[in-house]
Amino acid sequence: MILLAYVLCAAIVIACIAFCHTHRQMNAAALGFGAACAAITGYILIFVQVPVGTLIVGNGYFFIDHFGLFEVAVATAIFLLAAVYARGYVENLIISHELETGSLKLFYGAWCLLELVIVLAFYSDNLALFWIFAEMTTIISAMLVAILSAKENIDAALKYIFVASVSMLIAFAGLIFLFEIARSTTGTGSLNWTVLIQQAPAFPPGMAIAAFALIFVGFAAKSGIFPFHTWLPEAHAKAPSAVSAVLSGVLLNVGIYGIIRVFAIVHRTTAVATASLLVLFFGVCTIGIAAISMLPEKNLKKMIAFSSIENMGICLVGLAVATPLALFWVLFHVMAHAFTKASLFFSAGILHRQYRSHLSADAPDEIRDVFRFQPLAAWGIIIGGLAIIGMPPFAVFFSKFFILLSLGSLSLWVLVLVLALLFVAAAALGYFVIRSFSRVTPEGEPLDLVPYQTPLAMKAPIVILLAAVLLLAFLFPMGGTAYFDRIVAELMFI
Repeated sequence: MILLAYVLCAAIVIACIAFCHTHRQMNAAALGFGAACAAITGYILIFVQVPVGTLIVGNGYFFIDHFGLFEVAVATAIFLLAAVYARGYVENLIISHELETGSLKLFYGAWCLLELVIVLAFYSDNLALFWIFAEMTTIISAMLVAILSAKENIDAALKYIFVASVSMLIAFAGLIFLFEIARSTTGTGSLNWTVLIQQAPAFPPGMAIAAFALIFVGFAAKSGIFPFHTWLPEAHAKAPSAVSAVLSGVLLNVGIYGIIRVFAIVHRTTAVATASLLVLFFGVCTIGIAAISMLPEKNLKKMIAFSSIENMGICLVGLAVATPLALFWVLFHVMAHAFTKASLFFSAGILHRQYRSHLSADAPDEIRDVFRFQPLAAWGIIIGGLAIIGMPPFAVFFSKFFILLSLGSLSLWVLVLVLALLFVAAAALGYFVIRSFSRVTPEGEPLDLVPYQTPLAMKAPIVILLAAVLLLAFLFPMGGTAYFDRIVAELMFI
């Protein structure tokens, strides 16, 4: 019945969108669906005894544990705030003719369908079913990237589909291999995660690492891991900013979630050391390529997108340490990154409306007099930027600090390398912000810009997310620590 509530809400809202006539009506429907999903998730968090394996609808294929519920809670919170933000943002896209009125039903229908599919993915016990939902998120989110009236958006969406889908085919081969491992080991094949995690100690290490490597390729592409990251800067930069926030704050988590789930299986085999080295190698390479790519970047949204790649690498580095403490802080980092990155894309969206609505998404940003025209967005970028590079007292500082501390116990040389790369990334972001935000029109020269009147609907989500990022580290220990400990225990990192 729990899953049925999500599905019924989605069906009702998508039907309402089909009969809506104005943007505000469609946005209200999407906002209502976001609120309904958040309410259902909150009800499960407060009143339902987790884990839940018998859901009546989809019994044997779906389940709710603390990990899946945590990811759904983060996803529904960001979708709800993004729907609020879209009320003002999409209206301006229509006024500037970047989004056709006839595409609104497709936009909001795909928006609600994407949220539903992501929720079902996080609640999937069967890994093949999770793979199907993950593939569906690729197609639906690509539609949201390509929705604008620009050829470059279609190109970015097609590149995204090609890279992600080809990689996911490799992951599908890995799932077949994993099924055969379970069948040959126990006599009964299964792809249900709850079954595989129990059977894992009996898996042959060579076969286990081969299956993990194949599956890793697909989910690495979903989360922007090197060398499968090439789609991410283009898609995130060219998508509407409300969509960019969802892509970075929610969709990347689908890939990391899949990697963590499968790594938990391998963690129970004797192949864990090899798997950890594989994950560590790709994690460090991902941080490195993101840091180097940020140095010459002159486009704000691409800069933020490369920062997302960097932070996915940090998650992999923490996972590679393969200790309960490291996994705890990887989970915290997933949440802190999601909220921080959503706030950055929301702020960047306001600056995009002010400075770049008439330019190509590949053009360098010509930001000037930013504190005169858009002070909230400017401070949103500054505060969000300080948060994402790991400055105290923001939430990301704590996750980065403890992940790096755990890495130091594994290899001091790798720690030094990662610290150097993180410094490069932080310096690149800081230099970009200082250079862009210090441009001012000299006294006496006429201003050729008209201030963009930012709606309250676009301002409120930024303030809420920045407050959450600041307060998260202080409020989280009051209840979140025990919750994350349960996730670590359910993933059997003991």
